[in-house]
Amino acid sequence: MAQLSDDCFAFGGKLLSIDGALRRIAADVPSVAGIEPVPLHLGDGRILAEDVIAPLDLPPFDNSAVDGYAVRFSDLTNTSVLPVVGRVAAGAPATEPLPAGVARRIFTGAALPSGADTVFMQEDVRIDAENCVHLPSGLQLGANTRPRGEDIARGARALPAGRRLRPQDLALAAALGLQTLAVRRPVRVALFSTGDELVEPGTPTLAAQRYDSNRALLAALVSRAGAKVRDLGILADRQQEIAKALATAAQDNDLVLSSGGVSTGDEDHVKAAVESVGTLTFWRLAIKPGRPVAMGIIRGVPFVGLSGNPVAAFITFVHLARPLIAALGGALVEPPASLRVRAEFSHRKKTGRREYVRVRLSFGPDGEPRAHKHPVDGAGILTSLTQTSGIVELGELVNQVTPGDSVSYLPYEGLL
Repeated sequence: MAQLSDDCFAFGGKLLSIDGALRRIAADVPSVAGIEPVPLHLGDGRILAEDVIAPLDLPPFDNSAVDGYAVRFSDLTNTSVLPVVGRVAAGAPATEPLPAGVARRIFTGAALPSGADTVFMQEDVRIDAENCVHLPSGLQLGANTRPRGEDIARGARALPAGRRLRPQDLALAAALGLQTLAVRRPVRVALFSTGDELVEPGTPTLAAQRYDSNRALLAALVSRAGAKVRDLGILADRQQEIAKALATAAQDNDLVLSSGGVSTGDEDHVKAAVESVGTLTFWRLAIKPGRPVAMGIIRGVPFVGLSGNPVAAFITFVHLARPLIAALGGALVEPPASLRVRAEFSHRKKTGRREYVRVRLSFGPDGEPRAHKHPVDGAGILTSLTQTSGIVELGELVNQVTPGDSVSYLPYEGLL
């Protein structure tokens, strides 16, 4: 388990920007211990622990990219008609060199015979009664061939350590003949909610209680981040109970994650509970929604406390907790990809903080994507997440948006 120093996240300013928080995570958070081999079919979504160095050239031999006729390009100087001698199919060794002055029938993926350097597509040629191939002009040397090592050369880095493996990465590993890959073990995340007002879905509620939605939200987000969730349930608003749960969770987890109780009200006990068993530095992030965020260290294990409002919890998770999980898991921490879209709404905001506006996209007659702001945008409005397709990110220097402005759009698919 990674052990962090108590001042790992220390920050002396009043508000910390998202970029500042991410820089501290990238600089100060070590990856968790533990590397294990997994077969390729179980590698999707896992974090690669070591560089993959290509053990062979890919492709491993010169081959044809099409069905057609292999020739020596130099033969085309004096003629465009060549007799066809022999054939080579995919999987068959090209044991006989191609003599000068002849063509050879060849199929896609078949090894080029020695001497052949160009392939004509069968659709572009004509075969006469004497089994001679008539070749059109204009083809370049090397056309329709795949040279040995064109994809990747032996000894080159095929996949970098820290890559979250994707299906295409597994395909490359398979093409290189690999059966297993060394990956980081999954990050273990302890998760709980706090609040006397919360009850489990499906159980009776009192007049002033509501069902806990944040654990369902955060558990799914943690899983999508490639980590394992350990659900600690709902904790009552009791400082000692919360402190005991935190200390226990820190014993065998890599991250402790909570929602609720991180503000400064009389019934917000998380701050005092963390300080009683560890060190807490409030990262009051310069964002909206989600400014109340607690971050600290409990016995060497990082702690993140998110807002009890579900939208704020979502925003701060994807921009803070998800990169932290990535760093703990040894993954490369990369910013989400954004798109430029046209705003179809008006909005005013304070400078000095980054704001995230939930929007849905439409497309105009010209195909230009257009962002429409959700009509109700409070931090507790779950439908502002379910009825939208992404968020518009408004930087610290922006103070207003008017219809027609170009804005940065982050689709949910890139955040999950």
